[in-house]
Amino acid sequence: MISSFNSNHINSKALNCIPWNTPNISSPPPNLFSSTKRRRLQQIRKKKARDQATGGDMVSTLISSTAVDQTVQLTALVSVRKSLKLSIQDMMLHWFGNHDHFTHHKEKEKSLVLQLVSTETEAESMKPKLSNEAILDWSKDLNLNLINLINLILGAEKSSYEVKFEVDPKFGMPGAITVSNKYEKELYLDSINIEGVVHIACNSWIQPDKDSSEKRIFFSTKAYLPDETPAGLKELREMELRQLRGDGTGLRLPSDRIYDYDTYNDIGNPDEGIEYVRSTLGGNYTHPHPRRCRTGRPPTSTDDNMESPENEYKRIYVPRDEEFEEAKQGALDVGNLKGILRHIIPTLRTIASRDSNVFKGYADINCLYGTDKSLPKILNKVQEFLKFDPPKLIAGLTSCCLPDEEFGRQAIAGINPMSIQRLTVFPPVSKLDPSTYGPQESALKEEHIIGHLNGMSIQQALEENKLFILDCHDIFLPYLDQINALDDRRAYGTRTIFLPPTNSDSPSKQKQVLTPPVDATTNWLWQIGKAHVSSNDACAHQLIHHWLRTHACMEPFIIAAHRQLSVMHPIYKLLKPHMRYTLKINALARQFLINAGGIIESNFTAGKYCMEMSCAAYRDWWRFDLEGLPADLLRRGMAVPDSTQVHGIRLVIEDYPYATDGLHIWSAIETLVRTYVNYYYPDATAVNFDTELQTWYNESINLGHADLRHASWWPKLSTPDDLTSILATIIWLTSAQHAALNNGQYPYGGYVPTRSPHMRRLLPEEHDPEYTTFMQDPQKYFLSSFPSLLEATKYMAVIDIISAHSPDEEYIGDRKDLSTWSADTVIIEAFYRFSMEMKEDRKRD
Repeated sequence: MISSFNSNHINSKALNCIPWNTPNISSPPPNLFSSTKRRRLQQIRKKKARDQATGGDMVSTLISSTAVDQTVQLTALVSVRKSLKLSIQDMMLHWFGNHDHFTHHKEKEKSLVLQLVSTETEAESMKPKLSNEAILDWSKDLNLNLINLINLILGAEKSSYEVKFEVDPKFGMPGAITVSNKYEKELYLDSINIEGVVHIACNSWIQPDKDSSEKRIFFSTKAYLPDETPAGLKELREMELRQLRGDGTGLRLPSDRIYDYDTYNDIGNPDEGIEYVRSTLGGNYTHPHPRRCRTGRPPTSTDDNMESPENEYKRIYVPRDEEFEEAKQGALDVGNLKGILRHIIPTLRTIASRDSNVFKGYADINCLYGTDKSLPKILNKVQEFLKFDPPKLIAGLTSCCLPDEEFGRQAIAGINPMSIQRLTVFPPVSKLDPSTYGPQESALKEEHIIGHLNGMSIQQALEENKLFILDCHDIFLPYLDQINALDDRRAYGTRTIFLPPTNSDSPSKQKQVLTPPVDATTNWLWQIGKAHVSSNDACAHQLIHHWLRTHACMEPFIIAAHRQLSVMHPIYKLLKPHMRYTLKINALARQFLINAGGIIESNFTAGKYCMEMSCAAYRDWWRFDLEGLPADLLRRGMAVPDSTQVHGIRLVIEDYPYATDGLHIWSAIETLVRTYVNYYYPDATAVNFDTELQTWYNESINLGHADLRHASWWPKLSTPDDLTSILATIIWLTSAQHAALNNGQYPYGGYVPTRSPHMRRLLPEEHDPEYTTFMQDPQKYFLSSFPSLLEATKYMAVIDIISAHSPDEEYIGDRKDLSTWSADTVIIEAFYRFSMEMKEDRKRD
């Protein structure tokens, strides 16, 4: 189609949200570098350490000024957060006389046991210097517990307790703390502050000793590269990483915190029947895929190579600290409840009337939405739970058909602005094997579009960057026979041609072409054609741009970061907020979304072939080196190199809000990351000498992306610039890119006729038996091509939930806790500038 581009800007706030048989990975040997380079590197780091000296030295001074034969007492404030429900229950049990719930005749048996670890070692044993073991038993302080209970009821998140440690005068500076939980239940350790100077950000669930006998280790917020680690902390640094890696065996328990890799061998369930058999994703050429977090569940009864899926009522394993916090889980529970309630009325209608599961008219669609705001308050509340909120798009529509201008606008400013490309060759040419899929040339001919080019020739339009394309042909064509054999699924391999303002529209199916309508009949054919294009684009958006690029392909980098980068590592600190919840969301996706018969298969065009299409895109199209925004725009022809421009590229469409806003954010991310990287890595030697960093990146590729590990396009990691590019790309994908793809799903896709996830009917042709039905009532035929009423409401409920903002969400440019950078003023200042840039971007919206 040739459609008009007249777009508004994407909401900037949405952009700002935010197995195996693989080779061993080796790290660069220390003797790779000359002694001169090593000395230079050490001198730079010593100077930086002096520059970073903070109030922590005050603690050392306090200790060292004490007489040699005396011990020094250090006071720490411990902040703890437990589940609100459990906290109130436990405290009430204690006050009403159930003392055994907390206390015991042995002091340590029901308490937290904490021990400080010095940055220094004992001269003789070379073991870290330790404080005494301090006992935290809040059950004994009834007054403090009363205050904390009141705070919990009033909504306070944390409870704080004072603990005193005794240390030797030569103890040095505290650098870490070990913690043992002697209580019966897990608790959340928020932070520990020593003398108001040394801060330890814990942010972790501590399991009872009965479930995990290993002491937990927490380090101060000061960042250390591996070879800068103080002597007293080296062993603990390595020990913690070993704990997180595990040994690759056994069933993972909900209380575990082990990160490991596995293939996607758990999305099928052959024990339920042949219709639930699905191929393993990853570990083979046919269905290559990034790896997931290993759970260790037993195999299915009928296929030893398939892992048994988790019961839908049981929590699928992710490391304990990857679970949703209570605020987010609560919001999801409310969303699920609304989804169930909003499904009740359509279900009752379907039961009452056999024909009521099909949309009969515009009114049938509109009644799903709570558009009447004049109702009394109590009825508005009822309406909120029984009806859907009107999507953003619905306000401007006067019918169930999407106007051509809006259809074109959404290609560059809707929920999927990442599929459109500049057309460089006409007719479009397929890259598929012609011996299997037929001629590579498109059925589109010059006569189909020449009348819509405003006097230009085809060649002139191409040279002036006036033609653009949504090309789903090669994605869908290999699967069309299988898709069209499914019940209630009909699809084409579509190509859609767009022309910027003042002109009309035209898509094509192989061997069939639609051009702008000339009468009522061709108008309805035109609307059905546009609906098929939107449906294909919805499928490509969800399976490739959303799931594959921002979820599945990021999981290996996150797993490797936890396995190979210490929490003390500056790169871990930079990446941490951008890794939040991804593993949990991906695990839930395997359990409910991409599994056999799950939400994706049930709703989208490709049905049970959805994940096979995603694998094909991963094999044939995905490249990490082209995932950064400028590279992606150049790849799609939406920009051309231009050294005179701020970003080094020039957009071929000025009114392309995703790219315009996105380049501002990309540039700000890149600037922040470059400042951060250059602060810790002054030259290539520093990058190559960082064994944790090199192992993280190598493992991400060789284990996490094992099926593509031999690809020549993987970026090298040898210089600060290399590292800046890699990190900026990861941060971009997990924040701004994901927000652009996710948060608009319901506002732009919650009105099914304008963006149907699948189609049930093909275009009627004159020789088809259905053509008579179409001619008798074109609108009825058009509406019957969409998902059923029940399918539509299920789909709407899901995208409403997954695209909603979470109450505990952090927007890019915001940090709830800057304490992790407390010693680095250069980094704090860089982040402040970045934060201001993000706020300015939101103001421009």
